[in-house]
Amino acid sequence: MEAPRRIVLVEGDSDVAAVCTLARTVGLDLVAEGIDVRAANGVTNYPKLIGKFRRDLPEVPLRGLYDQGEERHVGSGLGVAIEPADRPVDMRAAIEEQGFFVCVADLEDELIRALGTDGVEQVLAEHDDLRSFRRFQAQPQHRDGATSQQLRRFMGTRATRKIRYGRLLVEALAPALAPLPLLRVLDLA
Repeated sequence: MEAPRRIVLVEGDSDVAAVCTLARTVGLDLVAEGIDVRAANGVTNYPKLIGKFRRDLPEVPLRGLYDQGEERHVGSGLGVAIEPADRPVDMRAAIEEQGFFVCVADLEDELIRALGTDGVEQVLAEHDDLRSFRRFQAQPQHRDGATSQQLRRFMGTRATRKIRYGRLLVEALAPALAPLPLLRVLDLA
């Protein structure tokens, strides 16, 4: 098997689905371009995987997405967090310089904001999930939340739902309206 020409590291399968869908939507053939999109199966695996890729494939550019709350894991893997105390560094800028881009809460949050809650609800309706979402919203623990937060929680209630909507929400967006981190990880912005 030929070594990839670029690796895109993401947290999980829903992120892989979103990245691959955006690539397909804009006509970027990941296989032909040698871009390997890999799920880390959890952000805590980033340091180990970044180290492995850099050791085994040092010539292959490494890019990635991460959730804002998980910056320390990515920074640690990239060697950004290990700065002398007398030389403070803007961790996010240093991480970004190495090709890793932050999603505010997570990629689902980015997609919900890009599409808008009405747009996401329309996608849910088109895929027979709107009634299920309305039942979810009516539950006491979710009743008072913002619709955007309810949508994020709803998508996370089943792993397959998160993967499915990672793909469907990207398909519902005009590519130019895709979240900036998603565009940047594929060099589309």
